[in-house]
Amino acid sequence: MEAVSGVFHSRADATNTINELRKTGIPDNRLGLITPGSDGDELEAGLPVTDTESPGMGRAMGAAVGGAMGAAGGATLGLAMATFVIPGVGPVIGFGMLGAALLGAAGATAGAAVGDTIEEELGEGVPHEDIYLFEDSLRHGRSIVIAYAETDDQADKAEEIFRRSKAFDLDDLRARWWEELRDGERSHYHVEGSRDFDRDEESYRRGFEAALHTKRRGKAYSEVEDELRTANEGAELDSAFRAGYERGLAHQSKILEARNT
Repeated sequence: MEAVSGVFHSRADATNTINELRKTGIPDNRLGLITPGSDGDELEAGLPVTDTESPGMGRAMGAAVGGAMGAAGGATLGLAMATFVIPGVGPVIGFGMLGAALLGAAGATAGAAVGDTIEEELGEGVPHEDIYLFEDSLRHGRSIVIAYAETDDQADKAEEIFRRSKAFDLDDLRARWWEELRDGERSHYHVEGSRDFDRDEESYRRGFEAALHTKRRGKAYSEVEDELRTANEGAELDSAFRAGYERGLAHQSKILEARNT
């Protein structure tokens, strides 16, 4: 089973893609959509995730809950629907197999049993270190589509549909996310001392992204230093990395505060 996903500027583009994916033979119980919005009762759920640290997840996006979690509805797609809240993002709607698990309060215990069931059936979930990219996409009003292909041919057809639909994959999202932050981080880094951002950017960015990992959010560097050394084996955790980590913590805190005001 292979997960293929893409992120779209609009819900309309995403729903059009869902309909194209159906034509490849992927059944509704292996298709899903998550989009900003609120409709009905708010549900909280956990996201099945994996500890994989590979930064290049490509279009793969992990396991999500089945339509049985959804409330009756989803008339636009003919799929079950659930509404839930993602901390730092706000209310979102999950259609189809995404239901109430995808990105829902990552790390929370609610929905864990469902997540375990889906993971057993469909494979591992989203690597923790990539969750922030999907959260950021939803904050920007984008919609996420996922399809589970049962054969290589079906996966190839699904990937072609995403390319033709001009969906963003994770590499696109990662580049765009950092481009929005880069100038501000450069200025901050220079203000903090006579340091060379161009020289240190790679290490600084690694530290920044490490702080957004769902298992480290809100944790001081000293609390996770050993874990970080293990996860970054072979790479130096220098002062630039630590400065980036501290800024990543501040960035996540700022997002949460903004959503709670």
